[in-house]
Amino acid sequence: MSMEPYESRDRDRDDRKGGKDKDKAKARKRGFARRKVCRFCADKNVGIDYKDPQTLKYFITDRGKIIPRRISGNCAKHQRKVGVAIKRARMIALMPFTVTGK
Repeated sequence: MSMEPYESRDRDRDDRKGGKDKDKAKARKRGFARRKVCRFCADKNVGIDYKDPQTLKYFITDRGKIIPRRISGNCAKHQRKVGVAIKRARMIALMPFTVTGK
């Protein structure tokens, strides 16, 4: 038995969907994203302190959630320290757990 009928069917299906060229176009469309650098590794003078809510506010959303490291650009070590600092600041009421409703 020949596999030709199936091969032609597959080729027709690829033609209808646009084939593999469409997938390549999507991959190229994304572009180049600049690698985020951990601000604490870059500047050794900047410390993570739970008593400094001005520094920690950059790592929480407007709703009070902690921003993940893939968004903030922190390394794993400093993201853990930021998380602990935010939780400590919340416990002594320097930072809110959530936003107040309207």
